[in-house]
Amino acid sequence: MISVVIPTLNAGCVLAPALSALIPAMVDGLVREVIVADAGSTDCTLEIAEAAGTEIVRSEPGRGSQLIAGAQRARFPWLLFLHADSVLEPGWHGEASAFIARVETGQRPPAAAAFRFALDDVGFRPRLIEAGVSLRCALLRLPYGDQGLLVPARLYREIGGYRPMPLMEDVDMVRRLGRRRLTMLRSRAVTSASRYRRDGYGARVVRNLCCLALYFMRLPVQTIARLYG
Repeated sequence: MISVVIPTLNAGCVLAPALSALIPAMVDGLVREVIVADAGSTDCTLEIAEAAGTEIVRSEPGRGSQLIAGAQRARFPWLLFLHADSVLEPGWHGEASAFIARVETGQRPPAAAAFRFALDDVGFRPRLIEAGVSLRCALLRLPYGDQGLLVPARLYREIGGYRPMPLMEDVDMVRRLGRRRLTMLRSRAVTSASRYRRDGYGARVVRNLCCLALYFMRLPVQTIARLYG
């Protein structure tokens, strides 16, 4: 039913939990294959992926290119794009299965779904960021790639799929989907907060907002990547 596509680059320290969270859905038959689209990892990423029985696709660097490569290899009618450092919480596959059933039985038009955002850190700052992301998704229907994206393969192809962009590939995809074809699920994708801890919570938020603002101002993504990549 679902082909999971995970782009990786030296993700050895985070990949195993992300893969483990998919096991219940694999046992139930909802997830039929997991494709790791790797951009040249030099750590233990590929060893972990091989041990887990995933299919490995080599790709050019860049998350957009990796997602394209993984989707091209996928064989099943639904695609789940997931970051290597995002762990879907227990029970996600029940909600995802119900969403898929509504689409496939015609109870709702073809649509995609994303998960709620969460950070694996304690304290006020991560909860504040989570609240901000929830507000953004409620008002703008603008989830980022670390919230996952579950989409029918036919709809993915219809809108042109991901583009080989150095960044903002997730925002570009969601904008082409449109608000009416995007559902926010209740289940969470719990994402590593290591980048926030490394860069500083405030600095990381400012960086993300600047990238988004420049993208909506139609600054070329290559320029944004040079400034903030």
